[in-house]
Amino acid sequence: MKKEINALDYASEITNQLSKGILLTTKADGKVNSMTIGWGMIGIEWGKPVFVALVRTGRFTKEQLDKNPFFTLNIPWGNTDRKAIGLCGTISGRNTNKINEAGLTIETAENIDVPAIKEYPLTLECKIIYKQAQDPSEIPPEDAARFYPQNVDSSNTGANKDYHILYHAEIVKSYIIQE
Repeated sequence: MKKEINALDYASEITNQLSKGILLTTKADGKVNSMTIGWGMIGIEWGKPVFVALVRTGRFTKEQLDKNPFFTLNIPWGNTDRKAIGLCGTISGRNTNKINEAGLTIETAENIDVPAIKEYPLTLECKIIYKQAQDPSEIPPEDAARFYPQNVDSSNTGANKDYHILYHAEIVKSYIIQE
């Protein structure tokens, strides 16, 4: 059962959980993948409720989003075990089925073909409406040095050499999965 909510009414809770890590789930070519994200914003754009997710250019998630412009955000709610957040932030979904590895349960979404994650019940179903690559020349030098060191191999899952794509996504449905 899903209790429909207004995502903007939960913006504070979503932002609080984002700082600790939430899952962004994609689906393309029959493969479901969840990646931990810790950077993003919720608000209004073009009169629509939106979430802006930042995904590094070298990530498997970016490849998935290029193939399918829909994703879910899966946010811990209540007394939630956060172990999967750690796992999904340290291994790539390119060669690993992180859903199985983390013991997560997929739940059919309401309006999109990307599933929700039952264990992280606060769910936002999102459709990309705009995307833009970061312009490295516009990033303050101290932030570029801290968050984008160019001496780090970008093939590593934990690498941070790659810049981000900002995916502006309309929140088309939001709910809390209930047992």
